[in-house]
This record gives sequence, C-alpha cells and structure tokens, in this order.
Amino acid sequence: MLEKHIQESVRTALSEDLNGAHPDEGDITANLIPKHHTIQAKIITREDCVLAGRAWVEETFRQINPDIKLEWQAKDGESLKANQTIVTLAGNARQILTAERTALNFLQTLSGTATLVAQCVKELAGTKTQLLDTRKTLPGLRLAQKYAVTCGGGKNHRIGLFDAYLIKENHIAACGSIANAVTQARATHPELPIEVEVESLHELQQAMDANADIVMLDNFSTEMLEQAVALNQGHCQLEVSGNITQSRLKALSTLGVDYISSGALTKHVQAIDLSLLLVK
Repeated sequence: MLEKHIQESVRTALSEDLNGAHPDEGDITANLIPKHHTIQAKIITREDCVLAGRAWVEETFRQINPDIKLEWQAKDGESLKANQTIVTLAGNARQILTAERTALNFLQTLSGTATLVAQCVKELAGTKTQLLDTRKTLPGLRLAQKYAVTCGGGKNHRIGLFDAYLIKENHIAACGSIANAVTQARATHPELPIEVEVESLHELQQAMDANADIVMLDNFSTEMLEQAVALNQGHCQLEVSGNITQSRLKALSTLGVDYISSGALTKHVQAIDLSLLLVK
C-alpha cells in the first residue's frame, strides 16, 4: 500500500512541475545545460531535524532516471544537526536538477512532521502515554505523513475511514445513542476496534457500559480528565484529544491516560530547511 502510494505521489508531483511532459520538454531551464553533462551534488539540512522521506526521494530520482546514483549518509528516524549531509548524488546534470525540487519538497515536509513528533514524544518520556496522529493530514499525503509520524516515534491512529471505528457526536445522534452505535459496529465488523468520542463523564459511562474498546475524551478539562481516569478504572483505553499543545503534553501524560492524539502533528507543518548543492 505504501509503495504504491509513493509511486503515485511522486508521479503526480513531477507532473505538476513538468506539466505532464517528458523532462526533456517540460524543464525548459534544465535544457540550457549540455545534454550529457554530469554532476555530483549533495542534499544538506540547514537546521537540526529528524529525517523522514528517503523512499520518496529515491522514487523521484528513479522516475526521472534510474541511473542517478544516491548514497545516503543518514537513515529515516535519525536525528541530524544543521549543515549535515543527508545524501550525495551523481548523474546527469539536467535530470538531477529537474528532480531537485520535487525530492526536496517531500523530504522537507516529511522531516518537518517527524521532527515535531519527536519533540512531542520526548515530553511523554517515562509515562505509559503514547502519542497518536489523526486524519488531519495534507490531502494526498496521508500515508506519507503517517509514515513520518512513526519516524518521529509517534503511533498511527486509524489510517482512514475503513480500518477502525471512531463514533463521534454526529454518528451518535444519527444512530440514536452510544449503545446503538457500538452494538451495530460490533455486529458489522467484530474484528475492528471501536472508539467512541465523548464530551462528558455521563457519555463516558455510556461508552463504558457499551464496552467500547477506546474512549476519546474530547476537550476535557484537567479536573474532568482526573475524574474520567478514576471512573474508568482501566475498563477501556482512554485517549485525550482537543486543544493539544506541546506545552500541555507532560502534564497530560501524568494523568494516566493511554493516548494523546493531536491533529497539529500533521496539519501544522513547518518544513525543514534543506538545500541541494553541487559538489565541485
């Protein structure tokens, strides 16, 4: 699934730059360079980061020309320092420069996600609480960003609408009750985990009575979270969500919840500053 996603994402990204044309026709600036001229180059990071996205870079250069040689100096999930070399390249000058921006776009975006996640995971050290992503991802980059989350040490929530239940306020209203929704879910796909989002301790009790696997405590105050943990007594797994900031993570993790989920990990993306430089 991921391999197919990488191929399709790269193909789409290259088409954006080349207007769907062959590189020899689509990159008018690279065509100023003699056709058979070769170069050596390197990609460096201008700032500290956690690397993610090697496969997307490899696929970008492969689709332009599989003969371009890449030698990696770092692995996905590795912490890098500013000005560190990530990968060296050798091959046709036109083709390397055609692929440059697409490759960097993937690498800088996914490394940005991995770096933020790693910073947040550090806040949870020494507790049982795990950091989860959400479906609030950049359109077309769902699997890529969720992969980057794992590079930063986080865990994936459901991938999409197909692999786990998340019964939210509108689902509950349409089904008539939490109990009705959970019963129907259990009967339809008993093999899948069932999570219920609740907004009060009363709804938490209903979800517990319905034997939900996970309960998402949405925008609970600290006092309500403490009460929820005491009420739950390990009956189901508890997830905290809503208005999650990095500064709150350490305090939230000490409450004894199983998960903290944050959409900011993948939607508030600050790309890492990277550069491709020619090696003389």
